Amino acid sequence: MMRMGAKGKNMKKLYKINIDTELGDMTAIATDAGICLLDFSDNKTLELKIRQLQNTLKTEIIEDSNPHLDHLLLELTEYFEGKRKIFDVSLDLIGTDFQKEVWLSLNKIPYGETISYLEQARLLGKPSAVRAVANANGKNKISIILPCHRVVGWDGSLTGYGGGLWRKKRLLEMENAGL
Repeated sequence: MMRMGAKGKNMKKLYKINIDTELGDMTAIATDAGICLLDFSDNKTLELKIRQLQNTLKTEIIEDSNPHLDHLLLELTEYFEGKRKIFDVSLDLIGTDFQKEVWLSLNKIPYGETISYLEQARLLGKPSAVRAVANANGKNKISIILPCHRVVGWDGSLTGYGGGLWRKKRLLEMENAGL
């Protein structure tokens, strides 16, 4: 992607909205290419993720919607109403190639099902990279759409979710009820 200086016209713009969901407020950020962040507003790492986006893209955030955020609102509403199991909103993943590979693999976990971090590493063809996969999941900037809540410990226990384990549990219960 070509980038110009702060006054250049080829810079990506970041658009930000807040979304009220039944599990709490969420912050959504998109570029003109797609959603690059969706996270619970009380997540301790949210501000860090936002700063990383701004630093990587060398741009500021505009408090406004765009077509991708409008589409996201519709799909999230349908998801929470139990009417949507698969998202098709455009994404603009910002991370390392390995992180992107891990994040995209989350979409292979069927709605209402869970897998372990080891199973996810095997799915990626990297069975010895369990810790690296778990670490990449922890840096997932797009909650729910890239369903890291469907990844659990080897024994089925709920582990590591930036939005809080209570939300992970509620999301999994909601998906199981929607089957």
